Amino acid sequence: MNFARVFGAQPSLPIAHIVSVEADLARGLHAFSIVGLPDKAVEEARDRVASAIKNTGFTSPKATNKKLVISLAPAELRKEGAAFDVPVALAYLLAAEDIRFDPEHKLFVGELALDGTIRAIRGVLSIAQRARMNGFTEIFIPIDNAREASLITGISIYPVASLQDLVAHLSGEETRQINVYVNETKDTPKQVVTAITLSDIRGQESAKRALEIAAAGRHNIALYGPPGTGKTMLARTAASLLPPLNEDEVVEVTTIHSLAGILQSHAVLLPPFRSPHHTASYASLIGGTINPRPGEVTLAHRGVLFMDEFPEFHRDVINALREPMEDARVSVSRARGTVVFPANFMLIAALNPCPCGKYGTRDCRCTPVALDRYRRKIAGPVADRIDMWVHVGEMAPESLGIRSAQDDTETPKARGRIVRARDLQYARFGESKKSMTNADMGPREIDSLAQLSDDAQKTLVDAAKRLKLSARGYHRTIKLARTIADLAESNTIEPSHMLEALQYRAREI
Repeated sequence: MNFARVFGAQPSLPIAHIVSVEADLARGLHAFSIVGLPDKAVEEARDRVASAIKNTGFTSPKATNKKLVISLAPAELRKEGAAFDVPVALAYLLAAEDIRFDPEHKLFVGELALDGTIRAIRGVLSIAQRARMNGFTEIFIPIDNAREASLITGISIYPVASLQDLVAHLSGEETRQINVYVNETKDTPKQVVTAITLSDIRGQESAKRALEIAAAGRHNIALYGPPGTGKTMLARTAASLLPPLNEDEVVEVTTIHSLAGILQSHAVLLPPFRSPHHTASYASLIGGTINPRPGEVTLAHRGVLFMDEFPEFHRDVINALREPMEDARVSVSRARGTVVFPANFMLIAALNPCPCGKYGTRDCRCTPVALDRYRRKIAGPVADRIDMWVHVGEMAPESLGIRSAQDDTETPKARGRIVRARDLQYARFGESKKSMTNADMGPREIDSLAQLSDDAQKTLVDAAKRLKLSARGYHRTIKLARTIADLAESNTIEPSHMLEALQYRAREI
């Protein structure tokens, strides 16, 4: 047999691409080439594969006087990374008739060490999803990626430690057969215990209430006020307030973090909390580089994107938030292609009222030009996409030492109210949209699911004229009022809910 075909995959977002790995052996002067738009890491697989095959006990392709061509199809898809080492090795061994097995409905991925051991790779979860979708029944992966891949059910997962073990299993040698990995039930998510909770923040009851509303409906919120009033502490409590991810969200978020190479365990069970520095570049926040990679807005998917010192970010970075804040996705276009990344996050922005932070006092030394430049950074479309503007004022020194006996239960109680509000939203949107929150509602859902009482409707219309709300602001106010009503466990939006929502649309900066 001079030709063989096995299947591998190229990790990608939102899901991987199946790649046909074909090997052709012909007589002639020795040559070993890989075609199909490979990057440098894929081209270097020739040396890794040759050494791994030799150290596994077979004849190295470099020791034969034959021409070997490895084709990775489809040819127009760029192949990146070391995930093709294992399928390339198997394709050669099949073509050389060193081993025999049926490659149909089997998919192989993994990086080979020179001694034949198989190393972990990025993006295994996206590969397992694609394999199941395309009708593969078995997937062979590095042993270190086994728990991650086990989040996907409906496909047999074989964790492999070395090329020798894999060949023995495929050849039917019972003494070396590897065991199928049982798709385990995911760990029961436990709420994260953060260093900062609501109990650690003295006073600021209105800001705590606003943060609870934002977490319940996943609304964007801006906290503004003088330095040192607790804006950053409030924002960081969001990690302890948000409910755990559901099963679909766990797979979705874990896939993103796996491909980005930042996965700390086999699964992401809690909403991610990302906090980029204000010097972050456009590409690091939105995604980019020559080969498009997910940025912070994608890594914060289904979680929180906290932007401290919001106006200090570059203007282009702030303006780039428009698309993900509105569409919950971001399109990254580069010379090598266009990629659409998911970016459904809850933005928490913290900012001072002016560059020096002492606006409105005698100590403020900001010139009108500097003040205007500072405020214009967050004006217009981005500001209109922020649902809540919350002032965090200075606290009296005597109130900072007061601690209530009920403080320790403040965060669990708030989390319980948020979970109940989320449950109402999931029941309202149905099983097909169980990851949807009030902030995700479109015009159709607002018309059909956000019932306003007659008095609430009149309150909204009067306020919209007075505050000159845009169409976007009008609809976002309704969505915010729906969340407030959910926290009150009310079926309809009443005037009190609408008035509370409207107060968050007013901003003083």
